[in-house]
Amino acid sequence: MKFIDEAKIEVIAGDGGNGCASFCREKFRPFGGPDGGDGGRGGSIYAIADRNVNTLVDFRFSKLHKAKNGEHGRGSDCYGKGADDIMLRMPVGTLIVDHASGEIMADLVEHGQTELLAKGGEGGWGNIHFKSSTNRAPRQKTDGKEGVRRELRLELKVLADVGLLGMPNAGKSTFISAVSNARPKIADYPFTTLHPNLGVVRVSHEKSFVVADIPGLIEGAAEGAGLGIQFLRHLQRTGLLLHIVDLAPFEESVDSVKQAKALVKELKKYDPALADKPRWLVLNKLDMVPEAERVKRVKDFIKRLAWKGPVFEISALSRDGCEELVNAIYLHLEQKRQAEHREQEVHMTEEARGIASIDPQDPRFKIIDDV
Repeated sequence: MKFIDEAKIEVIAGDGGNGCASFCREKFRPFGGPDGGDGGRGGSIYAIADRNVNTLVDFRFSKLHKAKNGEHGRGSDCYGKGADDIMLRMPVGTLIVDHASGEIMADLVEHGQTELLAKGGEGGWGNIHFKSSTNRAPRQKTDGKEGVRRELRLELKVLADVGLLGMPNAGKSTFISAVSNARPKIADYPFTTLHPNLGVVRVSHEKSFVVADIPGLIEGAAEGAGLGIQFLRHLQRTGLLLHIVDLAPFEESVDSVKQAKALVKELKKYDPALADKPRWLVLNKLDMVPEAERVKRVKDFIKRLAWKGPVFEISALSRDGCEELVNAIYLHLEQKRQAEHREQEVHMTEEARGIASIDPQDPRFKIIDDV
């Protein structure tokens, strides 16, 4: 299946049915009065997050989604039937944006999450609603309301704990295949990875996290060089970035430090918040560096890059150092989850204290007895 992470669609909710102006004409019921029923409501359009859907390919080729109109009301107190709603199943992680206003309509981050995209029109009232003691033969009725119509832009941002960042052929695909169940295409030429890949890394039977691999970036990606920066959105939801660097480039003229700095520069151009995320430096392909030169080359690289964060030395091909890196990642993510959980508990405790501190004698505090 082709990976599609962007789509533009149009959703049109159904119109409500018109109310009916009718009078009872049955035998032996003179002056039967009004009996016009209401119109049915138009169908609404909802988006529902489904973890079994992985791409927006269905919406790339099916752009118009229109719900049916409600039925019109009829005589003899017959109300029109409401139209069925339409449920659009989208991948978890889909961002839905109104194309005209730029407003974020919904952000589907949990399986089963349902959001209203376009509300169907309400049905009109029949003349049965307008009868009164002074208006015994009303001829008023109302028409159904129009359904909402919108053009929407869908953007898929994959949900992952860790994102891989690096130049083409830095070894990102080899790394994700070495530590997870993902099997991306691996070859000895640039831009082998053409779309994001997700892999589940299992530290133990009950401990795991998700890694996202995106196509490599090169200098000038913000201006469209290479595959551009169109896939960087998939790293915006991650909690940790691994900056993978090829410590033994194929060409001796290639400066890995210069490439690493250029990549960070492109990252800041795209989104400063993404560049501020926790980022670890992973020096890959140490198996291709002679043992006598490894320590010196690593120290020289870190010094020239002026790197102050965590550094890991691995070989994704031979899997040397991968286990230590995976354990460190899981420990970091677990500490982050625990910190967020503690903050949530503190917030809930503060709210509870605020409720308990309300003085019942305060005139702003009113008790309403049930009648």
